[in-house]
Amino acid sequence: MLFDGYTVSGPATVHVRGDRIVRVDRTEAPPTDGDTSVIDLGPDTTLMPGLIDSHVHLAFDAGPHPVASLIAMDDEDLLTHMRAAAQSALQAGITTVRDLGDRNYLSLQLVREQADRPESGPEILAAGPPLTTPGGHCHFFGGEVEGTEALREAVRERHARGCAVVKVMASGGTMTPDSVPPHASQYSREDLRTVVDEAHRLGLPVAAHAHGAQAIEDALEAGVDSLEHVTFLSPTGVDPVPGIIDAIAASDTFASLSLGLSPKALVNPPKELALHRDKLQATNRELHQRGARVVLGSDAGIAPFKPHDVLPYAVIDLTGLGISPLDALKSVTSLAAQLCRMEGRKGHITAGADADLLAVRGNPAEDPKALLDVEAVFRAGVRVRGQ
Repeated sequence: MLFDGYTVSGPATVHVRGDRIVRVDRTEAPPTDGDTSVIDLGPDTTLMPGLIDSHVHLAFDAGPHPVASLIAMDDEDLLTHMRAAAQSALQAGITTVRDLGDRNYLSLQLVREQADRPESGPEILAAGPPLTTPGGHCHFFGGEVEGTEALREAVRERHARGCAVVKVMASGGTMTPDSVPPHASQYSREDLRTVVDEAHRLGLPVAAHAHGAQAIEDALEAGVDSLEHVTFLSPTGVDPVPGIIDAIAASDTFASLSLGLSPKALVNPPKELALHRDKLQATNRELHQRGARVVLGSDAGIAPFKPHDVLPYAVIDLTGLGISPLDALKSVTSLAAQLCRMEGRKGHITAGADADLLAVRGNPAEDPKALLDVEAVFRAGVRVRGQ
């Protein structure tokens, strides 16, 4: 069976040359060219595009104290950990990730390493240190900046270094308790517009970490390309604003939902999830039902229940909200590729696309739990799992 990123069809033969797909035959008959190697994945297997995780942190170790661990490591040790995190994601069939926060642009070091060895990990779209206010959320990454000209210069630096996306902390967050609370805004709408205007001038998209309603609205109005988390946290809980949800749905901005919890490490659910689970789920469901462009960014690395291979559980969680498995699969393939500005290269099995492929036992378009039963993973045409 084939899921090509958009639709499901019967038996198919995907022809790969080097790191690219050159032809897709929707037939089970193998090619007859004697120089062609044939891999038969079996009748009960679904071949699909490699998964795209729209929000990860390779620099976090998915341990009980990820911030303390990061601070304690020097750059060389941190790079070693990041390589292992990247490989863990790849083994799960995650062939592309957006790394939305690291220290000292270390993700770009991995990008350079992949130039010669793409099979060493998923393709990384790096943001570098996220823009945050002095002492603000995730300030330990080193991206503290304020003021119009300083914000412009920070965006220009990320462009010059080769980042693929700019990350800005529009609100506070739970991992930095000494900064403003998650529901509070860190930057004004004008500041966010400065970041967006400069990034778009240079051809870079902007991802905005946004929990509170004001931060979500300001980031949306400023024209960011993706809203990360979109939880509508307030001082008293979760309070979604229907008008803002409608505005998100009417816009071209993607809603990147932070779903996915690994049951292997989930002893006690996160406090916010335990207290506000129903409202968070209702908000996520409403975003999809209103027509928002929903993708999945697992936030991998931030806790033991967020290992770097957790994305399949996010797909399962999304279907638990009443969203069809097919739509959930699109959120980590073809739709995510649109967000990443890689449409045609990623998230689609078609001629000319990268040969980043995942084979699973079963049919994930009917039961997404099939994503947990990996048969094979291919990165840039190289088989990295299932040999």
